[in-house]
Amino acid sequence: MTSFKSFLPILGWAPSYTRSDAQSDLVAAMIVTIMLVPQSLAYAMLAGLPPQVGLYASILPLIAYTVFGTSRALAVGPVAVVSLMTAAAVGQVAAPGTPDYLTATITLAFLSGLILVAMSLLRLGFLANFLSHPVISGFITASGLLIAASQAKHLLGIRAEGDTLPELLAELLRGIGGTNPYTLAIGLAATGFLLWTRKALKPLLLARGLRPRLADLIAKAGPVAAIILSIAAVIGLDLTEKGVKIVGAIPAGLPPFALPSFDLGLWQHLLLPAVLISLVGFVESVSVAQTLAAKRRQRIVPNQELTALGASNIASALSGGYPVTGGFARSVVNFDAGAETPLAGAFTAVGILAATVFLTPLFQFLPQAVLAATIIVAVLSLVDLAAIRRTWAYSKADFAAMAATILTVLLVGVEAGITAGVSLSLVLFLWRTSRPHMAIVGQVPGTEHFRNIARHNVITDPTILSIRVDESLYFANARALEDAIYDHVADQPRLKHVVLMCPAVNAIDASALESLESIAHRLASAGIGFHLSEVKGPVMDALQRSDFMAHFTGQIFLSQYEAIATLGVATGPEATGPDSSALVAPHPGARQRVPMSSPAAEQGA
Repeated sequence: MTSFKSFLPILGWAPSYTRSDAQSDLVAAMIVTIMLVPQSLAYAMLAGLPPQVGLYASILPLIAYTVFGTSRALAVGPVAVVSLMTAAAVGQVAAPGTPDYLTATITLAFLSGLILVAMSLLRLGFLANFLSHPVISGFITASGLLIAASQAKHLLGIRAEGDTLPELLAELLRGIGGTNPYTLAIGLAATGFLLWTRKALKPLLLARGLRPRLADLIAKAGPVAAIILSIAAVIGLDLTEKGVKIVGAIPAGLPPFALPSFDLGLWQHLLLPAVLISLVGFVESVSVAQTLAAKRRQRIVPNQELTALGASNIASALSGGYPVTGGFARSVVNFDAGAETPLAGAFTAVGILAATVFLTPLFQFLPQAVLAATIIVAVLSLVDLAAIRRTWAYSKADFAAMAATILTVLLVGVEAGITAGVSLSLVLFLWRTSRPHMAIVGQVPGTEHFRNIARHNVITDPTILSIRVDESLYFANARALEDAIYDHVADQPRLKHVVLMCPAVNAIDASALESLESIAHRLASAGIGFHLSEVKGPVMDALQRSDFMAHFTGQIFLSQYEAIATLGVATGPEATGPDSSALVAPHPGARQRVPMSSPAAEQGA
C-alpha cells in the first residue's frame, strides 16, 4: 500500500482533506484562474497555435498533476519558454496555422510525456543535473529577450517573422514604417497598465487599507481588466475597421479528444526537441516546487514529479493541447494565495473549463496587441541580466557556458542554445577535472592537521613528500597526477617516501588505478616508497576488489598524521628535526616540530 501511495500521492493527503483546506484551495484557484486565462491565450499565440489551445492545455494537465504530483503548490500549464521551444520545434516540420502544425504540437506533447514517464521508470531524473544553473539562467534570459522581440510586431501591428534576434530586429526595422498607430497605442497602454498592476497596484491598495488577500486578488486581475477594457475599446471605437488585429472567433465547448500522430518520421524529427523540452520543463518545475515546499517544511519527490509531469503532458496531448510544465509565476501566486493541497489545481482546471465553455465568445474582439503585452510583461520578469555579472565575478568557466547559451539562443535558436550551453559545461568540467588541484602539504605546528605549504605555516620532512589531490581520479586526470608526482620527485633527491592524500577522492576508475600501479612501480625502482592516506571506505572497497592490493608494497594509512609519524620514524635520525629549507614558517614560533607517535593503519576510512 505504501508503494501504491508513492505512485499516487493523492492517496496520502486526500483522506485527511478538511473544509479549511477546501476554502484555502478554492481561493487560490480563483486567483490563479484569473491569472491563467489570459496567459493561456497569450502563450498559445506564442506557440503559433489558436488561442483556445492554451485553454485546453490548462485543464486536464492540472487534474493529472493533482493525482500524481507531490508538490502542494505547483501550478502546471503553458509557460513562455516551453511555448517558444514548441514553436521552434514544430515550425521545422509544419507551417503555423495548418492542421499539420496542430497535429505536430499534440504529438510533441505526447512524446514529451512519454519521455518524462520513461525517465521516471528508469530513475533518470539525474540527467537534469547536466543543465547547470548558469546554463538554465542564461537560457531563460535569452529566451525572454527573444520572446519579447518576437511579440513586438503585435504591438506595432506589422508583419515580422524570424527565429533569431538579428532576423527579428531586421524585420521590425523594415516594417516599422507601416506601424498601426491604434495598435501601438493599445499595445503601449496595455504594457504600461500591466507593469503598473504588477509592481505598484498591490502596495497602493494595501496603503488604502484593503486586506492583503483582497489586494492580491485585485492586483492579479490586472490582465483581466486589460482584456475587458481593450475589448470595450475595440467594439466602442470600431478599431477593427482601423486595422487593429483581433483574436477572432474562438470555438466554445469542451476540449476535444485528440490523438497524436504515429508517423515514425515525425517522431524522429520531434525526438530531440521533446527531450530538451522535457529536461527544461522538469528542471524549472522541480526548482519551483522545491523552493515552495521548503518554505512550508514540506518535501517533494523529484522522481515522482517526472511521472506527474509526464502524465500532465500526455493529458494535454489527449485533450488537444501542447507541452506544459510547472510555471514559476502561477505557482508562486498559488502558494501566496494559500493553496494547501494539489486539489487547488483541480479547482483551477474547473475554472478554466468554465471559461472555455462559456466565456470564449467574449474574447473574439480581444486585440492581439494586448496578448502580446501580457507575454512581454511576463517574460521580462524572467530576464536576469544581473546574473551575468554575478557569474562573471564568481566563475569564468560558468560565465563562458552562460554566455555561449545566451548568444546561441539569440543568434541561432533555442534548441541550439541549450545544446551549446550543456555541451560547453561538460567540456569545461572535463577540462577542469583533467587538471585537478594538487597541493604539497605539511603539518600545522601543534596539531594533527596538514595544509598546503603555499598557504600556511607548516612543518615538512625533506625525506617525505605529502601530496594531496583534490579531485576524484579518472581517465582524464590520471596522467596529470603521474606527471605531478614525477616532477616533485625529480626536484627532491632526498626523498624516501611519497604519500598521496585522498580525502577528496570519491572514486578511482580503471585508468587511474593503472596510473597508481605505474607510480608505485616506478617509485619502487628508484628506491622510494609509495603510500596512500585517508582513503574513503567505498574507494578502499573498490581497491580491495581489484588486484591492486596484491601488488601494492606501500602502506595505506588512516590519517596523514599516522603516515608521517610512522614514516618519519622509519627514516631514522635524518627526519627527527625540521629542515630549514623545507620549513614553511615565517614566524619563529612556528619552528617547533610536533612529536608524532601514532601507529600506522592499513584500512581505508
